[in-house]
Amino acid sequence: MNKFRKLFAGPYIVWVIGFTVLPILMILYYAFTNADGALTLQNVTAIAEPIHFKALLLSLRLALECTVICLLLSYPLAMILNGLKIKKQSFVVFIFVLPMWMNFMLRILAWQMLLSNNGIINSILQTLGFGGIQILNTPTAVVFGMVYDFLPFMILPIYNSMVKIRKDVIEAARDLGANNGIVFFRIIVPLTMPGVISGIIMVFVPALTSFVISDLLGGGKVLLIGNVIEQSFIKGMNWNLGSGLSIVLMIFVIASMAFMNSHSKETEGAAVW
Repeated sequence: MNKFRKLFAGPYIVWVIGFTVLPILMILYYAFTNADGALTLQNVTAIAEPIHFKALLLSLRLALECTVICLLLSYPLAMILNGLKIKKQSFVVFIFVLPMWMNFMLRILAWQMLLSNNGIINSILQTLGFGGIQILNTPTAVVFGMVYDFLPFMILPIYNSMVKIRKDVIEAARDLGANNGIVFFRIIVPLTMPGVISGIIMVFVPALTSFVISDLLGGGKVLLIGNVIEQSFIKGMNWNLGSGLSIVLMIFVIASMAFMNSHSKETEGAAVW
């Protein structure tokens, strides 16, 4: 019976090998070889070149800005959702997940229309007498698009963490004389920290590696490390350079995830204590 059950894992193993392991091995091969197939570190050390390093720093900055904004918007919103009645909770959560059903490209193109010089936002501002503003093709527009696309990934884990907090724990704290501030910082925040960390990882990683949003909302003027890698593969046909830069970006992603996961275990222990 156990052998029969293991057969069900066969398609998954084939999928992982074909679409995860083999592509990573190919990237490693191209990253540490040149066009002639000789071993080299030039593709990896190319991240130190000014244009590549500047793109990496900009990617890190925008990813951090997006993560912080999503966290500041999601945490109070999750608290509001948690305080609603059960029927309303499911409906409001459904509203936030609903945009994810729409095609990713259509959502970004919609923001492109909204933020354009003749878009709805500028039209409203001009009608109110404030004059138009230049948002499109700037880092601000890219952050707008990132926050819009990745906000649900921050809301849902935080909301799930808040739902698991037992009401009698909060009531016991209030019976012992704890005010709203103490309840929030000593009970709610520690117990929801695993959800916060999960949300940070789920937002920071795709924001750091994004390139489509900066292409459409940045208009080619906002060059992120994802755009550099994309251009190396598609336009320059330099798979070796693209793979080398991908390895560096992968190291940043793995390091950030490892750091956040270790911190998550520490906060879980502190919350339990």
